[in-house]
Amino acid sequence: MELVAGCYEQVLFGFSVHPEPKADGDHEKWTPVADFTHHAHTASLSALAVNSRFVVTGSKDETIHIYDMKKKIDHGALVHHNGTITCLEFHGNRHLISGAEDGLICVWDAKKWECLKSIKAHKGHVTFLSIHPSGKLALSVGTDKTLRTWNLVEGRSAFIKNIKQNAHIVQWSPRGEKYIVVILNKIDVYQLDTASVSGTITNESRISSVTFLSESVLAVAGDEEVVRFFDTDSLTCLCEFKAHENRVKDIFSFEIPENHVIVTASSDGFIKMWKLKQDKKVPPSLLCEVNTNARLTCLGVWLDKVTDRKESLPPAAELFPVSKEQSKSNKKDSGHVVQEEEKQSKPNTKKCGLTGVSNKPTKGSSQVLTKKRKTVEMLGKKKRKKNKI
Repeated sequence: MELVAGCYEQVLFGFSVHPEPKADGDHEKWTPVADFTHHAHTASLSALAVNSRFVVTGSKDETIHIYDMKKKIDHGALVHHNGTITCLEFHGNRHLISGAEDGLICVWDAKKWECLKSIKAHKGHVTFLSIHPSGKLALSVGTDKTLRTWNLVEGRSAFIKNIKQNAHIVQWSPRGEKYIVVILNKIDVYQLDTASVSGTITNESRISSVTFLSESVLAVAGDEEVVRFFDTDSLTCLCEFKAHENRVKDIFSFEIPENHVIVTASSDGFIKMWKLKQDKKVPPSLLCEVNTNARLTCLGVWLDKVTDRKESLPPAAELFPVSKEQSKSNKKDSGHVVQEEEKQSKPNTKKCGLTGVSNKPTKGSSQVLTKKRKTVEMLGKKKRKKNKI
């Protein structure tokens, strides 16, 4: 498995993690080894998503970078948004959905890396989005104080709910029977069947990240050193533990055979992996930690050779259907990936540290701005005219 984390210093870190079985067969201590640092963005990283092949990162530089984790190369960049990329989420291995401060939600083909659909989702910024486990619905929140439900099969807005304040997180539960909306330090728990709030959880500080550990248990990280587990049915705090020396910026959970793990990243520069107990009232035990010496902002875990659980969900044709005319217009748009040659320089494999050097955009790189692209086209036309003469 590979720990990946982004930071304010524009770098993506990668650490391969090797479980060390003890005599009793239990994995008590794991070893993270620095694998790569990659400096592709020109501003701080703001979002990260992982599927079984790729890691994608969003940044304040308005681009989304794609990393092929099998080959350990930069696969290219997606340019469509005009604003900080605020959220990224894969749906299986077929689709990536992105949201940004321009108010757009974009659906990308994660095979051809084309923009299938671009929707003006919110009047203000899109602050967060979450895809239902079925792949048929999505939720988004924005700075226009609305919670919006999207019908992904038909590619249209299904429902708009006005909320009193700007929400900054929305998240479906694993089975999709409920969802939570986070506003500052409060978590409103909604039931899918009624679409109404069944209860509210209050954290002691502003919430920075959440992840469901089960259908009813939610892990909550905030602008403090502590992580708390809440029961979304009884609305009670099951346990809390000090995870870091500074505020926890992101939290992620995953399951592998015999282990349910959560990962935390903090402004103190540390990434830590914790083994969850069966009884969520008992704090988890530390498996490993690594110091990046950077101000971390987002994280994920890439699991090699793992079958994606969402492969059986709606195929590409069923998720945001696109007409032929729309497909052509999207290809003309700047919103498609520029595939980079595999022989291009690989991510810096030096040990942990901010030593990565930004890869210069290759010919036709999507990091080249629209004005520059037009200039290049004009120069090309002039050269062709000279050749004719």
